[in-house]
Amino acid sequence: MSNLKTAIEAALEAGKVILEIYHSGDFDIEIKGDNSPLTRADTASHNVIMSFLTKTDIPILSEEGRDIPYQERKAWKQLWIVDPIDGTKEFIKRNGEFTVNIALIENQKPILGVIFVPAKGELYFSKKEMGAFKVIVDLELFDVDALIHKASKIPFERDKKTFTIVASRSHMSPETEAYVQEMRDIHGEVHLISKGSSLKLCMVAEGEADYYPRFAPTMEWDTAAGQAICEHAGFEVIDWSTKENMLYNREELLNNWFLVK
Repeated sequence: MSNLKTAIEAALEAGKVILEIYHSGDFDIEIKGDNSPLTRADTASHNVIMSFLTKTDIPILSEEGRDIPYQERKAWKQLWIVDPIDGTKEFIKRNGEFTVNIALIENQKPILGVIFVPAKGELYFSKKEMGAFKVIVDLELFDVDALIHKASKIPFERDKKTFTIVASRSHMSPETEAYVQEMRDIHGEVHLISKGSSLKLCMVAEGEADYYPRFAPTMEWDTAAGQAICEHAGFEVIDWSTKENMLYNREELLNNWFLVK
């Protein structure tokens, strides 16, 4: 349980510093080499998370510390995969659809996942032996043991039975649109929801959506925590190329297309 508690505390404390900057409006935006934005909230969150995870003596792969050679990484049987802010574009737009993602990987498979949604106080977490859970957090006053105890197991029952697909708010591709049309041909009515960040994986895990097709680029830190939570809630994250569950700590950190169902 200790690794789970450490990851939850890291995500929540990171959420605090993110919200301070979010509400200040002073983001100090830079553009990285891959043309994606970086704010001082990304850096502050990264530093908070590192302060917790380094105590575990498990190596860490983070979006803001990605340049670790594969020759070094490939020997890692366990590692943390972290995205200090997933959905930086949504953070900058101030629409609340950004998350903190922390996953523990063992032999290339996610065995623990934590996703925190700072703007909503929603915490998702999972561990292989326990299943997947959701709880609302008061960042002013929280006790990790109490949060774990009172969290509700997911997925929840859904009232609306219309086949529901969730897709990216900022990266909707023509291939995804074609897939949605294909599903309409099969299922008739399809409800399409647009969301930012790893919230799309969370929506499948909690039963709000049936499928999340991602036919556009993502990186390992975008999906690792969400895959853990989805798998531990009884769903699959299928690599579109291999037709198998997606694996992590690969030489190529860019994910293939995938389908969550």
